[in-house]
Amino acid sequence: MSTKDVLETIKDEDVEYVDIRFTDPRGKLQHVTLLSDQVDEDFLEEGFMFDGSSIAGWKSIDQSDMKLMLDTESAYMDPFFAEKTMAVHCSVVEPDTGEAYERDPRGTAEKAEAYLKSSGIGDTSYWGPEAEFFLFDDVRYSVEMNKVSYEIDAIDASWNTDTEYEMGNMGHRPGVKGGYFPVPPIDDGQDIRSEMLSTMKRMGMKVDKHHHEVASCQHELGLIFSSLTAQADHLQKYKYVIHQVAHAYGKSATFMPKPIAGDNGTGMHVNMSIWKDDKPLFAGDKYADLSQEALYYIGGVLKHAKALNAFTNPSTNSYKRLIPGFEAPVLRAYSARNRSGCVRIPWTESPKAKRVEARFPDPAANPYLCFAALLMAGIDGIKNKIDPGEAMDKDLYDLPPEELEGIPTVCASLREAMDELDADMDFLLQGDVFTRDQVEGYMDLKWEEIYAFEHTPHPMEFKMYYSC
Repeated sequence: MSTKDVLETIKDEDVEYVDIRFTDPRGKLQHVTLLSDQVDEDFLEEGFMFDGSSIAGWKSIDQSDMKLMLDTESAYMDPFFAEKTMAVHCSVVEPDTGEAYERDPRGTAEKAEAYLKSSGIGDTSYWGPEAEFFLFDDVRYSVEMNKVSYEIDAIDASWNTDTEYEMGNMGHRPGVKGGYFPVPPIDDGQDIRSEMLSTMKRMGMKVDKHHHEVASCQHELGLIFSSLTAQADHLQKYKYVIHQVAHAYGKSATFMPKPIAGDNGTGMHVNMSIWKDDKPLFAGDKYADLSQEALYYIGGVLKHAKALNAFTNPSTNSYKRLIPGFEAPVLRAYSARNRSGCVRIPWTESPKAKRVEARFPDPAANPYLCFAALLMAGIDGIKNKIDPGEAMDKDLYDLPPEELEGIPTVCASLREAMDELDADMDFLLQGDVFTRDQVEGYMDLKWEEIYAFEHTPHPMEFKMYYSC
């Protein structure tokens, strides 16, 4: 919508409230709601002042004034409220200068898109994330001085085949690693996923499919590609809709990468392409019909993969997924169609659909920072002609130890990812897309999480060491 469209929609559809939304450094969507009669042309041009000191990783209280600038093109009707409400995504600017706030994730995504254009490499990048999630019926956890525990349950979970229920146990459940594509009644998520997808479509999102995923209680919906900042907006809406619809069904949705031990974790495969002069830059006559630029792009992603982990896999829990044996892409290799490496080239007949898929990210990522970092790594690969080496057209999961030793891996912990980012951030700083202050502020937040995780006793430690 244009500014005029937003104002006309508010008037014509009797919109009562306008909900303005922004994303914090960790990737959580935040919001403030205004009566629609406060929203006029001046408001849309001047923005909304708020206290930035209350957002973790942003300003101190003595420099707390910040401004939200509404992006009217992102406006949509929110279907979850009793009062008719329009939602609009915002970027954050400095109130005194009007310049983008350097720690605003959405502003970073916008700068990454501008840097691509200024580089002369391409005009637009397109992004197609595949974010998986889990649905549970009961979630409980405790972190106290004398108790650290969690317990999850779901009626359709593989571990409930012999549970006694008042209404009886029908017994149809996917087994461990057995949830990929069975029809109902084994897959009992058809209706809730359909409602999620239909809701997204009504909100103007480009979606195409849904299905049960490999793990017990795991699901995925399909987002059709869009440009970088717009797709990050859509992914925020994607997560919002899934949480809201699940809640309405009396269920709990989580994008936590590894909520269940012993079954597959949750990934977010990210499909990427660049276009220039209305032509697909990644289509060519090299390996798997890729262009030389696409191979260099892969080279950049593989070279910087460990630093990228700080943004693509930003939780301590992410590295409980990135382990061998659960379809997790831990090896820094690429291949056509092969799903066992960090980067895959999906098969397609159309040059327009030629793309590169990063398989190591997960949906705990802040989408604006994740996509921007991946693009910056790829641009660095193209600008510096980084050779990705030979493709690995074999099942990397079954390689003998002597062959595995020669293949580099992604990070094994968030601590390692922070160290790698500290040592390899220059590619992110090109064009002032990321700033050193922003990256260091982000790292401070992550170190808080690392210390909290590492300094808390774990139930497994009691099992292994209590009687030592």
